[in-house]
Amino acid sequence: MNSLINKIGLGTVQFGANYGISNVKGKTPDAEVKSILAYAQKSGINYLDTAHAYGTAELVLGKNNLNEFKIVSKYLSGAENSLEQQIHTSLKRLKQSSLYAYLAHRPLDLIENNCKNWKVLQDYKSKGKVAKIGASFNTIEEMDELLSSGIQLDIIQVPYNFFDTRFEKNMQKLHKSGCEIHTRSTFLQGLFFCNTNELSSFFEEVKPLIKELQRIENLATQLLQYVLKRDFIDVVNIGVNNLDQLVENISLLGKFENQLVSNDKAIKNEILIPSKWPKH
Repeated sequence: MNSLINKIGLGTVQFGANYGISNVKGKTPDAEVKSILAYAQKSGINYLDTAHAYGTAELVLGKNNLNEFKIVSKYLSGAENSLEQQIHTSLKRLKQSSLYAYLAHRPLDLIENNCKNWKVLQDYKSKGKVAKIGASFNTIEEMDELLSSGIQLDIIQVPYNFFDTRFEKNMQKLHKSGCEIHTRSTFLQGLFFCNTNELSSFFEEVKPLIKELQRIENLATQLLQYVLKRDFIDVVNIGVNNLDQLVENISLLGKFENQLVSNDKAIKNEILIPSKWPKH
């Protein structure tokens, strides 16, 4: 079994919502999801990354046999339902009695109200409902604030890709302390594959970099390998809209040396964080 493939997690937001700047077909059909999951399992992909807030993603996943996967889900503070309601809903939708990990979508929520929700997560962990608890981060500032509180996270999820290595020092430090490191945004929501002539002026500073990257053969595999080969990363989550994309992304893994050297050009946070992108 290809050891790089064993480090891959399957992102699932596009199974329940229209997601991704390069996704022109919208939500992945249920039948295609079934094919993707079957191929993933057969290939040695062990992790699924989902969330209560990913539209119908958990419901769609729950229509399949997920017993061979380690499932990571998340709750969203400030949502209509409490943390307790969200985790119970997630378990019901996924048809699972427990989860591999459960994360705070908004990490600073864990230290508010005298760490109320962190204590709730610890309780679920002690009851065996989740094996690992932690948080998903967007900014270095929120990570620094949470870690300075003294909370010991079992697991974190952060964006990491050829353009975005903001968290690298913290990732290395946490990994050494035994924290499990998961990454997302490997393809920056598909930005690396976009036609630069069709991108808005918001992306002007990275258009030349993207054009340069697109000259590289097997770019998707190269970008994925770039992240997978970091020894301080345990799981690399990738999103695919269809089975062909998954096959293309993993079929060549480990079969050639990576041509990508580290990007030394500073890129502004507004481009690195998709939630800051223009809506149209």
